[in-house]
Amino acid sequence: MKKLFFIFLLFGSSLIYSQDKKVDKILEEGKLLYRLEKGSWYGTDDMMLRFTTKKDSIGGYLSYKTEDEKINTIFFSRFDPDVVLIRYQFDSVPKPRPLSIDTLIHTPSDLEKSLIAIRQDARKRYLENEDDFFAFYEHTAPNFIPIIDKNKKEVFVLTGPQYSGMVLLGNDYKLKYNKKNKFKTKSKIHNTILQFPYKSEEEENEIETTYHSHILSDYISSTDICTLLLYRDFVEWNRHIVMSEKKVSIFNLEKETLFTMKRKVWEKMVNDKK
Repeated sequence: MKKLFFIFLLFGSSLIYSQDKKVDKILEEGKLLYRLEKGSWYGTDDMMLRFTTKKDSIGGYLSYKTEDEKINTIFFSRFDPDVVLIRYQFDSVPKPRPLSIDTLIHTPSDLEKSLIAIRQDARKRYLENEDDFFAFYEHTAPNFIPIIDKNKKEVFVLTGPQYSGMVLLGNDYKLKYNKKNKFKTKSKIHNTILQFPYKSEEEENEIETTYHSHILSDYISSTDICTLLLYRDFVEWNRHIVMSEKKVSIFNLEKETLFTMKRKVWEKMVNDKK
């Protein structure tokens, strides 16, 4: 396998892989989801430590990108979603220490109102699950990530573990909304849920690459990229490969690079090395 990747890196785009706008979009969206969720992680950690008296008043949180590429994380009231109790601002790629913390009670901006509205609607649909569309697993919890970008309003639902030692991929969804924040459609990104250990049980045989297959799409998903980046500091492996019927996606966690190739090319490379 190491020889295979040496060949892959040696020849580059001219012979082995081809990038397109769709792949670039997936990578860009995955990195944005990662930045937003990282801001939510750090904001929640700080809020739980610094503002314990406000915990019972908080009804939810979300993060969004500002015009200058910073990440804002807000916590809104349980009793009135039109009240922002805490607002954090982080670097474009959030670090544990926020750039600023605002604890004055504010009315949310128009953007924040729309983000709260679609986030809360998605959460309600998820919890009620009237058509049994969503799946639930023990020791996991949903994370709702609303995004408003250009003419697009969406909420991604990712499933996170309530235990350490495992990375979860799958059981994720996307809900779309119109310009008036009204629900349009929902879709599954994966058909099931998969778990990957942080480390191998055998110290002398470290995990170098992890794999999973896609049925619903040809490429790795932006939610996969988001989750892999969130956990890259905890895992010993640095590559994740997604196989579909037509494509193979190779994501490097450290370099944040995504390469794709046709499955038949991948299989030929593997067979040639046997």
